[in-house]
Amino acid sequence: MGKRRIRKRHIQLDLLNKAGTGRGDTRVGAHRGGRPLKGARRAAGHRKRIQFKPNQPLHVVLRVVPEVGSLRHKLMFVAIQQATIVAARQEDARIVEMSVQRTHVHLIVEAKDAKALARLMQAFEISAAKLINRAHSAKRKVEQRRRGRVFTDRYHVTVITSPRQMRHTLAYVMNNWRKHGEDQSALMRRFAVDPFSSGFTSQVWADDGGGGGREAFPDTYRPLLVRPAMTWMASVGWRSHGLIRRDEIPRAP
Repeated sequence: MGKRRIRKRHIQLDLLNKAGTGRGDTRVGAHRGGRPLKGARRAAGHRKRIQFKPNQPLHVVLRVVPEVGSLRHKLMFVAIQQATIVAARQEDARIVEMSVQRTHVHLIVEAKDAKALARLMQAFEISAAKLINRAHSAKRKVEQRRRGRVFTDRYHVTVITSPRQMRHTLAYVMNNWRKHGEDQSALMRRFAVDPFSSGFTSQVWADDGGGGGREAFPDTYRPLLVRPAMTWMASVGWRSHGLIRRDEIPRAP
């Protein structure tokens, strides 16, 4: 009978730091190892899928990467307008109001459930990303089309649970340009409502019965394609708290 084989004991080695002078990641602190954060704004992350009822509208915010530049440009607006046409084909979810700011897009959305919301946002984001990349190249007058990410991370969603909150959100989205001071430029002063929003066709205005300031819009203007609200809160309920003035400067929700 042969001798019993003695198994060799394996010792796990410590990782070295980048300089190679000592131990590496010690897993201390809020961000312990893993992939580093990309930029100053923390990503939305993989949170639990948001829960809401079909009769609760949603406030959705989409942010773009800095490399894209400002969205408040004619070519960028046309790209987003075309993406709203794609999004309007969805049956169980709809965009009812929206506005385009320099670095982000505000949307008020209705959806049957979380899956319907995800399908709507996927259709809008994919279409918008392709068209924005194309518009980015056209704006810079370069032949090679820009490729890569357009939106920073997962969209942020706030569930609207009351008519008062609905009214506040509508005012915030539709008059967000006034909050950012975009209405003060010489070009924008002639518009009563934000041309980079759905305000041209909206029925939320207190002082003109809808379509505020249409006389300032050129005949070639093509508005964002949004669909009529179906929920009570977004169509009727919020009105008990007053229609929205065109010169109203909203507070942050």
